[in-house]
Amino acid sequence: MAVKVISPGLSTSVQDLGRPGHYHVGIPEGGGMDRFATRIANLLVGNDPGAAVLEATFMGPELEFTQSAVVAVTGGELPPKLNGEERPTWESFPVKAGDRLSFGFLKGGARAYLAVSGGVDVPMVLGSRSTYILGALGGHQGRTLKAGDELPVGEGSGKAGLSLPANLRRARNSLAELRMLPGMYWHRITEAAGNRFFEETWKVAPEADRIGYRFRGGTPLEFVEREQPFGAGSDPSNIVDACYPYGSVQVPSGTEPIVLHRDAVSGGGYMMLGVVISADMDLIAQLQPHTPARFVPVTLEDALAARTEQRAALARAEGHLAG
Repeated sequence: MAVKVISPGLSTSVQDLGRPGHYHVGIPEGGGMDRFATRIANLLVGNDPGAAVLEATFMGPELEFTQSAVVAVTGGELPPKLNGEERPTWESFPVKAGDRLSFGFLKGGARAYLAVSGGVDVPMVLGSRSTYILGALGGHQGRTLKAGDELPVGEGSGKAGLSLPANLRRARNSLAELRMLPGMYWHRITEAAGNRFFEETWKVAPEADRIGYRFRGGTPLEFVEREQPFGAGSDPSNIVDACYPYGSVQVPSGTEPIVLHRDAVSGGGYMMLGVVISADMDLIAQLQPHTPARFVPVTLEDALAARTEQRAALARAEGHLAG
């Protein structure tokens, strides 16, 4: 079976749960930015949670199926339309040969995930089918989809009619609260600047993608004066070099925080204020430009508790779908 791309949408790529283990050589883990939505989309159609799906950003593709399958759309509220008739999100439904799947206007969130029974069967690269666009690696020819592409799909036999109720999905608030663990470079800013950073409301900038999410609107940071070390350059936000954890928060020149996401580079010369905890990274993936957000300081114990809570929520969702 194959899925034909009639129209690719704005930015649609093949993603799974990523390729861990290569960050030390500069290849990020990648994978679906909203891991919860990626896993649930697969479970709705009877796939392994790590099967490859399509990640669509802001605008969905138009696709044609060459034979029968079961599909599901999760994540952002990007309403799927089967032959022009709107179908629900977070619910599996059947398609047959010749059917066309398109999408309406985005109603909430930023990224939708389309799973097809059998999974998108592009070649494995370093243990994953995910597309690393910056490195032209994996996915379908290492890039976002184009009109005329044909995506192979594996063998699968999903069950139509499975759905995940709203109370088992992640709740969305008008103000995004991003829990952050202050990091090893926090001492580089003044106490007053650190207090303002957490007190002020920021807004997602238009520059928000798989590499990182930029935020604007807060007061520029004040740095503690020091003699810049050799090789760090003159900008007070610069350091000589460091590794960048997934979720780390940079503030180049002290003006606009950037949260590094799935396809971010693994190191460089900007200091990091801290790291947004893993439990909130799916939330960032669903933030639209101009969405208000606040950074909330937490401890390591808080971060571990949040991760445990997140895993419990996923287990409840998986248990519901397993019947």
